[in-house]
Amino acid sequence: MKANTLIAVLLLNLTFQWGVSQGVEDFFKRTDTFLNTYVKNGLVNYKAIKENPSELNGILDLAKGITVSKDDTKAYQAFWINGYNIQVIKGIVDNYPVKSPLDINGFFDKTKRDIGGKEITLNDIENKLLRGNFPSEARFHFVLVCAGLGCPPIINEAYAPERLEEQLQQQTALALNNSSFIRTKGKKVLLSQIFEWYKTDFTQGGTTEIEYVNQYRKEKFDTKLKVGYYPYDWTLNETK
Repeated sequence: MKANTLIAVLLLNLTFQWGVSQGVEDFFKRTDTFLNTYVKNGLVNYKAIKENPSELNGILDLAKGITVSKDDTKAYQAFWINGYNIQVIKGIVDNYPVKSPLDINGFFDKTKRDIGGKEITLNDIENKLLRGNFPSEARFHFVLVCAGLGCPPIINEAYAPERLEEQLQQQTALALNNSSFIRTKGKKVLLSQIFEWYKTDFTQGGTTEIEYVNQYRKEKFDTKLKVGYYPYDWTLNETK
C-alpha cells in the first residue's frame, strides 16, 4: 500500500472513530438533559413528553446508529441501560394514555426496538446484552426501569461511563434500604418479585438473598430470617 493511501485510510478510520465517540457523548448528554426535564421523584411525565416528543425522538434517532464495543465495559453498560430506559419511555408515550406497560401487547418480549445498530426487544437488551454478557452484575436490576411502580425508581439523570460504578452502587443501596421495596412481616423479609424471578443473579457463589441484601443495607437483617415475595406493582410510574 502506498504511503498516501495508507495515510488516507488512517485518517478515515480516525474520523470515523471520532464521529462514533462524539455520537455516544451526545447521546449521554441529551439523555441526561431529557431525564432531568421529565423525571421527578422517580416518576415520568409521559403526558408532557407525548405533547412534545421531538427531543425523545431525536435521542432515539441518534441511538440507532451508535455502536459501543463490549470491550469498553462501562460505556457499553451505560449505553444499554440508558437505551433500555429511554425505549421503555418511548413505548409508553407511543401508547399513552395507558395504565400499565402490561396493557401493551408484546411490550417487553415481542416489539423490536431500533437501537445500537440492532432490532431488539427490551427483554433481549436486559437478558442478552446486559445480564448475558455480564452475569455477575446483579445491580442491573436496580437501574433498568420497566415503567411499573414495582421497579426501583428511575433517576433524573443519565447513567454515565465515568460514574457508572458509583451510580449502580447508589441506586442499589437506595432500593435495598427503602422500606417500601424491602418489607418485613413478623420474622419474614418480604422481597420484590425481582428476587424471585432472577434468584440466581442474587445467589451466586452460594450467597443467600438476605446476604446479598445485607451488603447494601445500613441495618442488617438476621440471615436466619425466612424470605417471601410480595406482588409486583405494574401500575404506570407516571406523574399525576
